[in-house]
Formats: sequence, structure tokens, C-alpha cells
Amino acid sequence: MIVRTLIADHSELALIGLRTVLGEADRVDLVGVARDPIALMAMLVRHKPHVVLMDHTAEGFSAQNIRDGIKRAKNTRFIAITPQPSTAVLLAAVKAGVTSYIRKDCDVQEIIAAVTETADGSKFYCGKVLDVLKNASIDVEKLMNEPLSCEPLLLSDRECEVITLIAEGKSYTGIAKELGLSSHTVVAHRRNIMQKLGVNNTASVVLYAVKNGFISPNKFLFDRPS
Repeated sequence: MIVRTLIADHSELALIGLRTVLGEADRVDLVGVARDPIALMAMLVRHKPHVVLMDHTAEGFSAQNIRDGIKRAKNTRFIAITPQPSTAVLLAAVKAGVTSYIRKDCDVQEIIAAVTETADGSKFYCGKVLDVLKNASIDVEKLMNEPLSCEPLLLSDRECEVITLIAEGKSYTGIAKELGLSSHTVVAHRRNIMQKLGVNNTASVVLYAVKNGFISPNKFLFDRPS
């Protein structure tokens, strides 16, 4: 099967690179390039691509465009292709409905394989993205099947502040300093928050924060260098 493929990105350099890579692939028919969400929605209807290769962190784009695109073209599968994603950005894309996720520094054959295998009905996660998921103890299958809505929760203002700072990647010491609390108190707040949310790891707290608007996925695009 020839895979009708659409690229969605704002970076001219990225577009040139991906056009070159996909233009040399035997099974790939590059049907268009969308530089903004409006063009993306129009091209989904016009070209009916099998696969969209999209950087949802690029200027003008967001994970919401993935969700909107899936509603517009139910038979199209989305592949996220970004620089090194933070946990929050990766989670936002998975919850929005991406089938596969790769990084822009993957090699040529891996990018082509992501496109063709996704079109053939498989999920494709590059090793570096899988490492992020593994380190955050995230089960992709379970995550994709979780409902988007949450039951109302009685979170205090302080707990909301702590959730936000946890999602921003702040340490217990950093949160304590910013809020004028002891580290012990921050740990206690985190424990209470996790009990209320019914979760058992920080990644799930981050996901809750993204889903419920405590932070924007686009505000924290990349992990800070260690």
C-alpha cells in the first residue's frame, strides 16, 4: 500500500528535511505540507492522508490540533515528531490520540518505518521516547484508554499550587521555597493529592495537571538539561 502522508510543522528547516526523507521512501506519497492548523484541517479533507507526521510543539500548533484532526478525518493516524519531549508534552500527545511518537533526531530509516508501520496499523515509539515513558512509569495502552473527563475533586488552593509546581518539574525543595513551606509539608500535600486523584506516581499528577488546565503543554516543551 502506498501511504498518503501529510506533514504538519512550522519550521522551514524541519519541513525541508522531512520532505527530503519521505520523498526518497518507496511506499510514501507526500501529499502536502501544512504550516498551520487551518491548513492542516483543510488538507485532511482534501487529501485524506493515511498518516499525518506532525510536530504539535511547533509554533502555532498544539496537541488539541491532533484531537481536532482525528475528529475531522477518522481514518487518519497521527504521528508526533518533536525534539526531545518533556513528560507533560508526551502525555498530552498520547491523550490527544497520536498512534506513534518519534523524535526529530531519529535516523532516516526509523522515520520512514514509523510512517509505514503506523499506516499498516501498528504503534511506533522510538527508543528515546520509550525511555521517557519508562522513566515516568507510564503504560501507554492504559493511558490511551483513560477517560478524558474527571469527577469533581475537592482540592484546596494550596494543593492546586503544589500540583502546578509538580507539573512544572519543581523539586520538593524548590516547591517548599517558592510557597514558603517545609519540605515535609510539601511531601504531605503530594501524598494527599495523590490519594484524592487515585494515582500512585508523579507522571499521573502531571497528566491530571495537563488535562485540567493547571499548565499548558506548550509552556514546558522540553526537559531542562541535567
